Amino acid sequence: MTENEISYKIRGSIFKIYNHFGPGLLESAYEAALQYKLRKEGLNVQSQVGLPLIYDDIKLEVGYRIDLLVENKVIIEIKSVENLSEVHHKQVITYLKLSNKKLGILVNFNCTEIDKSIFRKVNGL
Repeated sequence: MTENEISYKIRGSIFKIYNHFGPGLLESAYEAALQYKLRKEGLNVQSQVGLPLIYDDIKLEVGYRIDLLVENKVIIEIKSVENLSEVHHKQVITYLKLSNKKLGILVNFNCTEIDKSIFRKVNGL
């Protein structure tokens, strides 16, 4: 599957999770539900994937974690906050660069309109 095909399934699953639960839950609840739904869709999903920081050819374990990694191609960063800030968007771009992935999705479930709270982020590599 291409990143775009995976992204399409992710977006559909996000809508289903949001329509079922609505806003107001913790990020971990949305993460668990989305992971379950994506696996049910037949996708390979990893949760809380460690992301090392490489500096001067040294691997530094500093505790960065990718919320969900789908098909080892698409990063999903899940938020449940009142408002996304610019740093949330930059976080996804940085994770893409550190992991050498092309596509990331930032989603904020604590909103009134989920379609306006899903953001695609692309790594220019």
